Amino acid sequence: MAAFDEALAAATAVAGRVPKGLYIDGEWRPARGGKVLTVEDPATGSAIAEVADASVVDALDALAAADRAQEAWAATPPRERGEVLRRAFELMIARRDDLAGLMTLEMGKAFAESQAEVSYAAEFFRWFAEEAVRIDGGYLAAPGGGSRVVVMRQPVGPCLLITPWNFPMAMGTRKIGPALAAGCTVVVKPAKQTPLSMLALVAILEEAGVPRGVVNLFTTARSGEASSALLDDARLRKVSFTGSTEVGRTLLGQAANRVLRTSMELGGNAPFLVFDDADLDLAIEGAVQAKMRNVGEACTAANRFYVQRSVADRFVSGLAERLGGLRVGHGLDPETEVGPLIDGNAVKSVGELVADATAAGAKVVTGGEAIAGDGYFFAPTVLSGVPGGARTIREEIFGPVAPVVAFDEEDEAVRMANASEYGLASYVFTENLARGLRVSERLESGMVGLNQGIISNPAAPFGGVKQSGLGREGGRVGIDEYLNIKYTAVRASW
Repeated sequence: MAAFDEALAAATAVAGRVPKGLYIDGEWRPARGGKVLTVEDPATGSAIAEVADASVVDALDALAAADRAQEAWAATPPRERGEVLRRAFELMIARRDDLAGLMTLEMGKAFAESQAEVSYAAEFFRWFAEEAVRIDGGYLAAPGGGSRVVVMRQPVGPCLLITPWNFPMAMGTRKIGPALAAGCTVVVKPAKQTPLSMLALVAILEEAGVPRGVVNLFTTARSGEASSALLDDARLRKVSFTGSTEVGRTLLGQAANRVLRTSMELGGNAPFLVFDDADLDLAIEGAVQAKMRNVGEACTAANRFYVQRSVADRFVSGLAERLGGLRVGHGLDPETEVGPLIDGNAVKSVGELVADATAAGAKVVTGGEAIAGDGYFFAPTVLSGVPGGARTIREEIFGPVAPVVAFDEEDEAVRMANASEYGLASYVFTENLARGLRVSERLESGMVGLNQGIISNPAAPFGGVKQSGLGREGGRVGIDEYLNIKYTAVRASW
């Protein structure tokens, strides 16, 4: 208990030091009218901080600052832009434990997971620090010989970056890193549930030497109103959003009015396929990783488990034993493996999905209910015999629930896996390499984990197909989302 008390005190102290205002044009300032919004600890339901609650005018001030800074930042040598990101990476790594404690306090995930996220988030800054100097173009003789084709890539311009609450730091660096490397200025709007991590990140960027107006941030309880105003403003050139498909559709509709560049990383309903030739111990461990990372509150989380019938009972038994044995508690407790869900609505939603599945005939093997007491906890859950029409199969669960469905043949598994409007991530476990590659090619998703339950990597392109989004973040292509291609025809007089 002493270790938990010390960790809680340390995280609370960090939260106290984080700036609580808006960051606009290189200055921290309160919201117009002095409004604030409350941030709470989801493990207890108690308030931990108050941050500025921006108005639409505040949001427009942030865009105006980004617009003023755009020309100079675009003209800044790529090496200098990269060095800012490199310094920010080093500061994040040096302060990893402080940032992790802060993240756990406001989001709930276990401290070890928060540490891993800070490291992962920092890597985007390092990766794009290196990509800043690799923005290239092209030169060639036109096929007819009368001219030369010159191709250059230039920054899109001021960008609105909207980040979610579930990965409050990594989703920020995954957008800010390529934008700054490309020469774009940004306006960042974090989720109202977890703004402290982004406030701390922007303070680090300020310390790393980001020029005035290049990075701006506003927090608000009126996200839709503020975002709409920015999307309607001619100074904004791009919007990048991570969140639900429903909200993504709304933003795409608004962006269409001005033909804005968009990047959308939206919802998921990831299938997890286990064939009878899989290493079952490896598959179960991969399932725990893919399902329980971030308490299941991840767009890449395994959502539907399709297991070949001959090994289904063993898989269910092994997975239930692993999930049922996980320790649930406050994320700052060193013994905790599973933290709380983000709020009471999340607990209610997950409970309704489990109730729907059991009413349709599914069996609760372990868990299946909310945990009484303070905070927003739900027991890690395994469901067997889940019918195909259950909501846990059709909808994104966003919680620690694993519904298992048995299948007989490969074609049946692929058909069920692809029977979704979503296509972000998929997972395949088999010891047959030919089958693994064949099934990976057939799955309708932007990413596949073959015999592994964690797929996110700063060096890899992250994104989905169908209604899971547009564009890619990370990897060599991540910076392309923030660059326009310009072609110049040069008359050849020689």
